[in-house]
Amino acid sequence: MTAANAGAARKPVLQVEALCVELRSRGGAVRALDEVSFDIAEGEVLGVVGESGAGKSLTGSAIIGLLEPPLHIASGRILFDGQRIDHLQREQMRRLRGKQIAAIFQDPLTSLNPLFTIGDQLAETIRVLRDIDAAAARRRAIELLGEVGIAGAAQRLDAYPHEFSGGMRQRVVIALALAGNPRLVIADEPTTALDVSVQAQILQLLKRLCRDHGMAAMLVTHDMGVIAEMADRVAVMYAGRVVESGPVRDTIQNPRHPYTVGLMNSIPVIGRRAAQLTQIDGAMPRLGAVPPGCAFNPRCSQALPRCSSERPTAFKQLQTRVDCWLYDKPHD
Repeated sequence: MTAANAGAARKPVLQVEALCVELRSRGGAVRALDEVSFDIAEGEVLGVVGESGAGKSLTGSAIIGLLEPPLHIASGRILFDGQRIDHLQREQMRRLRGKQIAAIFQDPLTSLNPLFTIGDQLAETIRVLRDIDAAAARRRAIELLGEVGIAGAAQRLDAYPHEFSGGMRQRVVIALALAGNPRLVIADEPTTALDVSVQAQILQLLKRLCRDHGMAAMLVTHDMGVIAEMADRVAVMYAGRVVESGPVRDTIQNPRHPYTVGLMNSIPVIGRRAAQLTQIDGAMPRLGAVPPGCAFNPRCSQALPRCSSERPTAFKQLQTRVDCWLYDKPHD
C-alpha cells in the first residue's frame, strides 16, 4: 500500500480549513491567504507549489504559529490530530512546536548557532523536548546523526557548523527536527541552497524518514520536479489561494487549471526539442492588488467573461479538485 492510499484510510494529522490570513494596514485589512484548505494524513507528503508570492511559506508559518504582526489569522481553522491549534496562546504553541510539529528551512545556517558545536545544539534541543540527562541526550544525538546519514557521528558531534558542507548542515537540521519525534514536519524549500546532486540525497532522506517514522509532511517548493520526486499529493497555490489539488501523478500527467498547465509546460523535458521554454505571461499580483473573480484571469489565455467578476468554486475531477470555471459544465 502506498503512502497516499494508506493516508486515505486514516484520519488526517493536519487539517487546514478555509484559512484566511490578513495584513493590517492604514488603508484596512489586506488578505494574504484566501480560504486555503487541505489536509495531510500520517506518512503522507503534501507538496505545496507555486511562484514566489503565492502564499506557500506564509501558509507554513500560519500552521506553526510564526506569523509576525501585523499578519494574523482572520478566519478559518487549523486542526492538529483533531484539535484546533490556530487559537493557542504563544506559550502553548511553543510547547507544541518542536515536539509535535517541526520545521526545516531552506538555509541551515539560520537554524544553527555558529558559536556552539553540533553536539551541544542537538543535546540541548533533545533535553528541552525530553526529560533525560546530558549523557542520554548525547547518545541520542549520535543516534540522530547516524539516522540522517552522517558518517562517524560520534566523532563529528564536537564539530562546529562551519566545518560541515551545506548538505551535511541540512542533515543536521533534519536531525534537530526529528529530536522530538514529531507527528508533522513543515519543510520550506529544504533543498534550494544545495547542489543538484545533494538535493536528490536530501529529498530521498526526507521521504524515507517520513515513511519510517509515519510523519506527515508539508513540502513547500517552487519546483515541480521536487514535487514529482517527493510528494504523494500536491496543492498548487496562486495569489494566496489553492487553485488545484490532487494526487501528484494525476496532477503532473493531466494538469487541469491553466496555471498548473503553465507550470508544467515551463519545465524542460529530456528528449523533447524546443526553440524556447513556454512561459506564463505577466506576473503574480501584489498584495492588495489581487483582481476580482479568478486571480489568474489577467494571465489566462482561456479566461471566460465570468472569470473577471466571479470567483470560481471547487469542481471535482476524479480525485482532483480544481477552482476553474472551465469545469463548470452541465452534466449529460
